[in-house]
Amino acid sequence: FFFFFQAEDGIRDVERSRGLGDVYKRQIQSPVTICGDIHGQFHDLLELFKTGGELPGTSYVFMGDYVDRGYYSVETIEYLFCLKALYPSRITLLRGNHESRKVTGDYGFYDEILKKYGNPNPWKFITDTFDCLGISAIVDGSIFCVHAGLSPEIPTIDQINTIERRMEVPFEGAFCDLLWSDPKEIERWGINERGAGWVFGSLVVDQFNHLNGLDLICRSHQIAQDGFYYMFDKKLVTVWSVPNYCYRCGNMASVMSVAPGEKDHKFSLFTSVSDRSKLKHYSQCVPYFLQQAFAYIKKFQDCLLYTSDAADEGLGVDLGGRRIIKKKT
Repeated sequence: FFFFFQAEDGIRDVERSRGLGDVYKRQIQSPVTICGDIHGQFHDLLELFKTGGELPGTSYVFMGDYVDRGYYSVETIEYLFCLKALYPSRITLLRGNHESRKVTGDYGFYDEILKKYGNPNPWKFITDTFDCLGISAIVDGSIFCVHAGLSPEIPTIDQINTIERRMEVPFEGAFCDLLWSDPKEIERWGINERGAGWVFGSLVVDQFNHLNGLDLICRSHQIAQDGFYYMFDKKLVTVWSVPNYCYRCGNMASVMSVAPGEKDHKFSLFTSVSDRSKLKHYSQCVPYFLQQAFAYIKKFQDCLLYTSDAADEGLGVDLGGRRIIKKKT
């Protein structure tokens, strides 16, 4: 997957040199469905596709935070990577603040990798791939999609292409701000209680949209009890795609559908999967590598059950009702 995303970036570098595209902000045409955080709730991700439409029939933009907190971050990110490899032009994966080594080390993804694979190598490969994800996307030239918010260092969208993003997400600067900032009912900029990024208000949004010819800023990053909410006279919307966040918040989830020429966008709501038996913390799961090991151990145990006499004489040995013939060797 790392090499796949690197190859895609190489193609975009060529396109950019020819004036055909940009590397860090994806240009996307509607119809498209925009999604917020997923946070490792794999069965709810499948419910999302049932609600919004299956690939490749529906085009998607995901705005980051695919891992951590939920019990199935491994299945979630690998499934999304597979969909990206199968339908590269139909799904866009942006980077969120949780697509970093530091955050995934603190909020569950690293521990889940160790439990399920027995070593940290898959975590290293996947986090290396996170460095290749895009920062933002623009739909129909009028909807700016980003994980979190705005930055005082990025008044125009074109400046996003100056960010070196093939690296760990820093805790300050423009790259950090786009993945950590939050809107707030103020006018300008303020200190963010998260300890990273900023809070920004109505005048900041008005100016950013005006300078860049935008109608709407679409972001995720904050839970929405009803699945989504607008701010600043519908110039900014938060889309949240994790139902019953952390399996206890009881919130709705949504996806936003953008149709050509339509200003009023459709929100499709969905709830968490009803079958609670599917939800099992990764610490209670049998690791993947052990599942294969158990199969080999069982075969080895069957071999050990042969008596030396039976083996020497080429006799059949009864193993739990099964008749097995051992050839003399």
